[in-house]
Order: sequence, then structure tokens, then C-alpha cells
Amino acid sequence: MAKTTGTGISRRSILGVFAATAVAAAPTFSNAAGFLRGGGDIRRIRMYSGRTGERLDMVYWIDGDYIKDAVKEINHFMRDWRTDDVKDIDLRTIDIMAASHNLLDVNEPYMLLSGYRSPKTNAMLRSRSRGVAKNSLHMRGQAADLRLSSRSVSQMAQAAEACHAGGVGKYQRSNFVHMDCGAVRSWRG
Repeated sequence: MAKTTGTGISRRSILGVFAATAVAAAPTFSNAAGFLRGGGDIRRIRMYSGRTGERLDMVYWIDGDYIKDAVKEINHFMRDWRTDDVKDIDLRTIDIMAASHNLLDVNEPYMLLSGYRSPKTNAMLRSRSRGVAKNSLHMRGQAADLRLSSRSVSQMAQAAEACHAGGVGKYQRSNFVHMDCGAVRSWRG
């Protein structure tokens, strides 16, 4: 039975109205990361970029459906800020980020350090640091480097690892966590 508010309107009907009036829902992909702990009936992502000054606070998934316009906005936000190139971010990566954030139980948005990286940007970063992979999942739109000031790298990594859904890199000295939708693995950078 749907819970109702004091006005007799159910939560589900409010969400339905929101989804119908805000944007058209996109179809889900097969087995859409609903297996992630912390996924929930609504998936929301909150981030800001110190590089561009942009902020994002977006519900991008409601009751099994990705919201096309919301995902498009996330793709733009997570673009390569050096070249302004945009790539579709793998929905599994977004789901891992959102589920990890939920598990951390914080209101603070992630600081996005790196989302999509163009091959040009990746090559430049690789020439400056041996910690940048030649075939980085960032170039496929399948990874993000994130920071929270209210949580430690270890706490963030634990939350991401609890999802059992991709790679998690702990970069203590640089104070960020890498999350990706590749093979389940973890490492220290």
C-alpha cells in the first residue's frame, strides 16, 4: 500500500507527476545496477566542480527508469573540463557514485576532480604522473575521481567497495577516491 501524505496524495503519485512533468523517462538497460546497496527508489547525484564552479544536484532515476535529460546534464557536468569534450558517462558508474554517497549518509556534494578524460588530456596527465593508466576508464566515461571534505578517503572507499560493482582506488596523499564500473578490484595509489 502506498504511503500517503496529510493531503491524501501518495509518494508514488508525487514522483509520477514529477517524472511526467520534469522530463521523459529513458528506458533502463538490462539489469540496471539495481543490485547496488543504497540504490533506492530514487537515485540522486550531488557534485560540484572546483575547476568550473558548476554545481549539480539531480534526481536521475525514479522507480526503475533513468531520466534522459538528467543523464544528459550529468554527462555535460562530468565532461573533460580542459577540452570541453563531452562523453556519455556509463550509467553504472553514476549508480556506484550515488549508492556510495547514500551509504556515507552525507548531504555534502562530491567534489568531482575528474570524470571523462579525452585521450589528449589523459596523455598529458600520463606524461606528468606514472599513476595515470594508458587505457584509463576515464577515457570511456566509466570512472570518476571524487572527494568529500566530511569523509576520509578510507570511509569513501569502504562505501564504494560495499557496492561490489567496480574498481575502487584510494589515493590518500591526493585525498580522493577513484570509482569505476570496471572489474571489481581495489588498490592504493
